[in-house]
Formats: sequence, structure tokens, C-alpha cells
Amino acid sequence: MNYSLFESLTLRETEIPNRVMVSPMCQYSCDARDGLATDWHLVHLGSRAAGGAGVVMAEATAVEPRGRISPEDLGLWSQKHADALAPVTQFIRGQGSIPAIQLAHAGRKASTRRPWEEGSSLVHEDKGGWTPKGPTEIPYPRDEENTAPTERMDADDIAAVVDSFVQSAEFALDAGFEIPEVHAAHGYLLHEFLSPVTNDRDDEYGGEFDGRTKLLREVCEGVRAVWPDDKPIFVRISATDWLPDRESWNVAQSARLASELADIGVDLLDVSGGGIHPGQQVPKTGPGYQVEYAETIREAVEGEMAVGAVGGITSPEYAEALLANNRADMAIIGREHLRNPYFAVHAGRELEAANAPEWPDQYKRA
Repeated sequence: MNYSLFESLTLRETEIPNRVMVSPMCQYSCDARDGLATDWHLVHLGSRAAGGAGVVMAEATAVEPRGRISPEDLGLWSQKHADALAPVTQFIRGQGSIPAIQLAHAGRKASTRRPWEEGSSLVHEDKGGWTPKGPTEIPYPRDEENTAPTERMDADDIAAVVDSFVQSAEFALDAGFEIPEVHAAHGYLLHEFLSPVTNDRDDEYGGEFDGRTKLLREVCEGVRAVWPDDKPIFVRISATDWLPDRESWNVAQSARLASELADIGVDLLDVSGGGIHPGQQVPKTGPGYQVEYAETIREAVEGEMAVGAVGGITSPEYAEALLANNRADMAIIGREHLRNPYFAVHAGRELEAANAPEWPDQYKRA
């Protein structure tokens, strides 16, 4: 029988072959610290495409050098960066998957070491780091040794960030990507402007909802203006700050934002959560622990845009259920894809789905 997980999804004129998306996951593998894609990125992303995922999304990719989380992050701020990514998109497309890329700016959470490296969590300027920028001068709170001085962005900085996202989208198109995703989640720059926890500005980019969402709307408008009309745009948000005891970003605001982004021309909202503050109260994790946010927003926008769900989606049965029950339009799967690059083809076999992606010819004898 056919399964919802393996139905195609058409957004504008792009037909995604199934509803499995590889979530963007940082690899911290540009060892030359130049932001250029390496063989690691080709093999990492290419394996997931060979594994049958409908969309293979490259990691949070910095739109400018200061926007990297770590010095080893992937970047896309020049034609040289686009050229380095072109073989990756070509291979993904050759496996029948849709190549996508998350465009990002780390804001006040920038200039940190890779997670597996020991020592200070910050990379200081004498070690190749830089001073992060954010909506205010308030840094991301860590212990005293690891709290980075942060510069407040002025009007010129904000305009430059918008330009950087737009230019990066143009380079993404040159590289062969079919979908750009604007990263406005997990406590990084665009989320920092959205949340009252991190944005107490008194200018046009602060204050109430309209001011705090202005930067994201401008970025999306700019990306939409340079992205082909027949190709979709995604946005990732944190639906909630997980800070119920203080004024913060929440699901109701996310639903309101979703409708406004749909009017701009955003085609899918990738719904995640948290990341703005280390004091967040993360709910008990488990299968689909964040799916309720996607479901709530999907009901609120009533077909204005597609919605993708994340969080603890590890089994074919659960991924199928959330789609079959109309809780989301896309199953966005991260860590399970680290454990199993061939999740989609394994899921098809396990479910005995007639419409599942096929194994690569080279592997069928197994």
C-alpha cells in the first residue's frame, strides 16, 4: 500500500518526491576556517540523498564571516563558496532528492569552539575568533570566563545583514540549490530580534510584535525578490522560547508570524523550539516532543503554507502517523539521519510501502 510519508509534495513548481527532510545539522568541518565546503560535506549530504530523503538540507550556513557559530562553520558569502557547494547539489539532485540550504547568522551566539573540543566555549580574537553582534549589547549568558562581549547592531549593521542574506541566496541559486531556508530559530540572530527576551530595542526593530519581526520580514522579502518565483522558500523558527515564567516568544506569536510570512511568499515553516536562553525549560523529550507546535501553527494558518515538524522523530511508524493524521506536511528528521543515513529507504522497507524510494542500484544486491 501507499503511505503518506512517501507522497510527493509540490511547492510552487518544485516537486519534492517524499515528505522526509534531512534537518540542517552543523558539521563544524571547514577545517581551514574559510567557510568552504569540503569532501566531508559532499559525502555527508550525498549519503542522505542516496538514502532516499526527499529534501536534503545543508547545515546552518553563514551569510557572512561574523555570522558563523564557530570558525569551522560552512559559509556562503562569495562565488568561491558557491562553486565549492556546486558538486554537492549536483550529487544530491542526481540521487533524485531536492538540494536545500539553511542560510544563517549566529548573532550573539557566534565565535564559539566546536562542541567536541575541550577548553573555553569561546574562541577569542587571538585564536581566530571575533566580537559577536546582536540586537543589544547583552551577551548570551554563560559563566564569566565564557561570556563574550557583544556589540549592539546599529541601522547600518542591520541593513548589511539583510543584504548578506539576499546575496547569500543569490550564491545559493548559483550553487544549484532548489530551496533556501532562512534560519530564525535556536537563539541565533533573527530569533534574537523576534524574542522580547533578547530584544529591548526602542527603535523600529524593537518594541512590540511588528518591530521585533521587522528584520525577519525584511530578510524574507529580500530573499523572495531574488529567488525564482517557481521555487519555494522555507523559514525555520523556534515556536517557543520555553520560558513560561517571563515575557518571551510563544506559539501564539509564531502562528501570527506564520501568516505574515505566507503573505511575503514563504512556502514552508520549519517549526522547532528553544535556544534563546540557557535557562529554558525544555519539555520532557521523546517521540515527537515538538510536533504539537507544528500542529498548532498548521491549524492556525489553514493552508496558507506548508508546515514541517521536528523533534524526536526516529521511527517510520511515528513519521507516517504525524503525516497521515495531518499534524504536519513534512517530517524533518535530524539525529536519526546521523545514525542512519538511509532512513527513508529503510522506512519504506519496514512499512512495506509501495511508493517508497528505491535503494540505489549499487546497493540492491544487499
